[in-house]
Amino acid sequence: MSFGENLRRERELRGISLHEIAEATKISARFLQALEQDRLDVLPGGIFPRAFVKQYARYLGLDPEKVVAEFQYLHAEELPEKRPPPRPPRWSPPPGALFLGALAVAAVGLLLSYRRSGSEPPVRAGQTTPTSIPAVLPSDRVYPPPRPAVSPSAVPEGLVLSITAQQSCWVEVRADGQTVINRVLNEGETETLAAQGELVLSVGNAGGIVFRVNDRPGVPLGRTGEVRRNIVITKDNLPSLVQDAATAAAAHSS
Repeated sequence: MSFGENLRRERELRGISLHEIAEATKISARFLQALEQDRLDVLPGGIFPRAFVKQYARYLGLDPEKVVAEFQYLHAEELPEKRPPPRPPRWSPPPGALFLGALAVAAVGLLLSYRRSGSEPPVRAGQTTPTSIPAVLPSDRVYPPPRPAVSPSAVPEGLVLSITAQQSCWVEVRADGQTVINRVLNEGETETLAAQGELVLSVGNAGGIVFRVNDRPGVPLGRTGEVRRNIVITKDNLPSLVQDAATAAAAHSS
């Protein structure tokens, strides 16, 4: 499978269209299609191909640096070589200036040595020069008392979401407004995430995953291959998203 085919596969797993990426990244859909078809001759030159790959990968939730490195490795002969900018010429003083500078330093050293020898009294035999001993003053800094440890019972209970992939499936979860996962889960892989107030779940294969919230089994999200976006999970709507005890027991026994 070529580099472009891998890109297209990752996009299709997430249920994302080329038009959606073009709208978000402001890259022409024609250029994005050329990337997926490994047609670098259609793309503009210079740094543009690398920049397009980086934005494409970032939108899909892939590691942009790794994807760009793979792109450069596979298409090294077709991309312009990056050359470091030329270094500016190093300035070096003329030889005469170095000699005059050394002579001036030596003259200053002799002058300082002469002045010290004329101003400091000689030290008698057996006499030691006094050294100043710094006084140790008591510290007047006031340290605050240590904070008491917070017991587990004082922490408010939040939401704990566990997702298990029964088939390969793209998953995105936002916890309290922050994206905590955006990638493809392979079959048998499990991810556990937590939030205080709100979880928002999006999947590219609704029938390919099962989930639990606060250790309660979730209801089916949809059919195999169905894309579901922005499923909001809060404490208030949790009863509508999880199975009751009787339904869960019947599903487990079957």
